[in-house]
Amino acid sequence: MDWREVIALAQGAPNPAPRRVEKSDEEWRAQLTPDQFAVARQAGTERPFSSQMCSLFQPGLYACACCGTELFDSSSKFESGTGWPSFGAPVADGVVGYHADNSHGMVRVEVTCNVCDAHLGHVFPDGPEPTGLRYCINALSLEKIAS
Repeated sequence: MDWREVIALAQGAPNPAPRRVEKSDEEWRAQLTPDQFAVARQAGTERPFSSQMCSLFQPGLYACACCGTELFDSSSKFESGTGWPSFGAPVADGVVGYHADNSHGMVRVEVTCNVCDAHLGHVFPDGPEPTGLRYCINALSLEKIAS
């Protein structure tokens, strides 16, 4: 995937999810910590450098903290210096959703879990090769799992 494809998906190109998980706000609140709920379900943003996950580079997968969908592989993780875990690509097509985000006077592309709609963060066209993408993800939206 490249930036052109990201923009097409953010503008509504088909991006089918592998499955769907839907719960009420009450069910999500019962499952998540208050901080996880604020970030993942209410599109919040954690403070930069607030998670040790930024410097975690052991092999494994990163899954959605809400529904457990595998989203990113540690092999695409890199140190971006931004204060949030950063990845070059999702682990598979269809697991990440893309949405135009013009909030706060900026033009960005929000990324969500395409299975449960959890807010993950944003994607930018300033990452390393081979994709040139930087998926800047809130650690509170992720769970590190063994590979």
